[in-house]
Amino acid sequence: MNALFPLLAVLIWSVNAIVSKISAGAIDPAAISFYRWLLALLTLTPFVLPAVWRNRQQIGAEWWKLLVLGLLGMVLYQSLAYYAAHSVSALFMGILNALIPLLTVLIGLVLLRLAPTYGVVLGSLLSFSGLVWLVSQGNPQQLLTHGMGKGELMMFAASTSYALYGVLTKRWAIALPNWQSLYVQIVFGVLLLTPNFLLAKDVSLNLNNIPLVLFAGIPASIIAPFMWIQGVMRMGANTASIFMNLTPIFTAIIAVLFLHEALHSYHYIGGGVTLLGVLLAQRLRTPLRLKRKALNEESGER
Repeated sequence: MNALFPLLAVLIWSVNAIVSKISAGAIDPAAISFYRWLLALLTLTPFVLPAVWRNRQQIGAEWWKLLVLGLLGMVLYQSLAYYAAHSVSALFMGILNALIPLLTVLIGLVLLRLAPTYGVVLGSLLSFSGLVWLVSQGNPQQLLTHGMGKGELMMFAASTSYALYGVLTKRWAIALPNWQSLYVQIVFGVLLLTPNFLLAKDVSLNLNNIPLVLFAGIPASIIAPFMWIQGVMRMGANTASIFMNLTPIFTAIIAVLFLHEALHSYHYIGGGVTLLGVLLAQRLRTPLRLKRKALNEESGER
């Protein structure tokens, strides 16, 4: 039963990748980014604002950290994904999102000074190889010749941004309840998104794009985080994170059924190798330092 919480969260986020792809032809990326978080902010305000106001002194002391988190998680991650959706498939977006746990570990090695593991080393090599195969559509030589496309780079930057968001959240450990912290981050996110929204040529809402905004603003921004937090509380962060590996699978199924995107051999090979690398990084946790320490001890005995 506990597994339903992270499972539903991942399913909603997978559907949101499809929504992002559909939005590319229905609404300006600057508009859906702004409307999404504004809707989430208005929805949460009656429930969270009173507690936020009571904790205003503490929030005032941590405001710059919450600003940075809002920039990474609400502005860069989602905005870059909406722009990337104009030139990459929902399938690709799902696979790149699956890289977030591995990227989180890699960034954590530097910022949190975590000990590298065999899983991280092998997983990074495998995931990089899978990503090269995927981006080059099974022809790495073509990637060397033409390089990565703009959409692929933006999607990779989006995933990296969210990974950094996760690491900084853990490093700073801001002493605020989850919803209050999220609420203030959303406030900063809306403020940071406003200039780009005002500069956009067409921010109109219509019958075609309102459902996209509603899904992005409520299920993807409020219900899914709630489900995920519940899953982490009940199962632990390490166990819950394994469910993130289902993102490319759910996204692929939905993209094929509803967007009629075609699955090619390079999707299976590149996506499979990438996912295998992520799994290795999560499950193989033997520290590299142990072997180095044992060798040093052996040398000392001699």
